[in-house]
Amino acid sequence: MNMKPMICITGACGGLGKAFAVECAARGWDLFLTDLSETALSALAEGLSNTFPVKVAWYPADLTDNNSRTQLYQYMQSKRFCFNGLINVAGLDYEGPFAERTREQIRNLLRLNIEANLETTYAVLNLRDKSKPFRVINVASLAAYYPMPVKAMYAASKRFLLNFSMALREELRPIGATVTVLCPAGMPTTAACIRAINSQGFAGRITTKNVGFVASRTIDHALKGHAVYIPGLINRILKFMGSLVPSTLVAHVVGNRWNSAYRKRNVEGVKKLRFEH
Repeated sequence: MNMKPMICITGACGGLGKAFAVECAARGWDLFLTDLSETALSALAEGLSNTFPVKVAWYPADLTDNNSRTQLYQYMQSKRFCFNGLINVAGLDYEGPFAERTREQIRNLLRLNIEANLETTYAVLNLRDKSKPFRVINVASLAAYYPMPVKAMYAASKRFLLNFSMALREELRPIGATVTVLCPAGMPTTAACIRAINSQGFAGRITTKNVGFVASRTIDHALKGHAVYIPGLINRILKFMGSLVPSTLVAHVVGNRWNSAYRKRNVEGVKKLRFEH
């Protein structure tokens, strides 16, 4: 397939990934998409290419699996794909106390949120179009700025991505590449996310942003070479306020909020289960 330089998007079939794919296609950019489901990727690629004047390539991969990642990168090389951008969306979270997680859950989170991000970034950088500016967007989270009980692994993995991205940004500056970190709060991407947002009440609603808005504005910030984008004035204020107090206090306050919301969802889940039975 003879294609001009493309934008690579991981986690392309999820709510945010799909929003990024639509936004990129609407701007006339060719795409390379990857996610777990071959069926979902095929349908998304067909829909995008039928709606917009772009070419869309795709390849299914389990980014938590080293062999699957290797096959993905080998496929990119074999097709001689050339990239001028990468949007790392793929990631996961297991909400709840750390001691209740399984070893497999711990490994999966590390593999996807950290290993896959770094390896994909490395692979795509080596396939970049060296004649044009190269843009990387890494999806972190507002959680990257806080120690977060109940979401301890997730928040720590996003902090890693934030720090890695800032360091990589400086390394890539001489070659005309930029790295932008997206740090959103809640987004209604799945039924579980919507339940999590609703369980936080007013605080959850005022910090939530639509995925289409987030994708569009993030790309605008990346094109301007900005380092970090936090969607929403309220979220930027929360980030600033959190930087003014000790991290132990932040952890305590955030822990109370998330524990309350976590318990509320569990109670509602039990009630629903009883009703359905």
